[in-house]
Amino acid sequence: EVEIVESGGGLVQTGGSLRLSCALSGLFFDDYHITWFRQAPGKEREAVSCIKDSEGSILYADSVKGRFTISSDGTRNTVYLQMNSLKPEDTAVYYCAADDRLAACSRFYDDMDYWGKGTLVTVSS
Repeated sequence: EVEIVESGGGLVQTGGSLRLSCALSGLFFDDYHITWFRQAPGKEREAVSCIKDSEGSILYADSVKGRFTISSDGTRNTVYLQMNSLKPEDTAVYYCAADDRLAACSRFYDDMDYWGKGTLVTVSS
């Protein structure tokens, strides 16, 4: 059974940093693209960043380039999202998702096979 568990969310002031973790089990880590999505209140879920370490693939949404860094630890089946210079507009529930059917990272949530339950990030102004 595949399980995805996000952690690391919380309340931070504008300009602060957080590191989110996504722990995956029940799947072969190297076969999957792992994508962080976020969903703010009243907005659609959007892809933030994607990684597939075995391919050397990393992508970022324009809104987070230069501020967020995705990384993975294959020995721990964990993907991290380091978020720096946080802004109030980064406030959202952050979800981790996995897919192994596509040839490249996808920004569409319908393409994902598995989801975590999310972790809330709140950035105060």
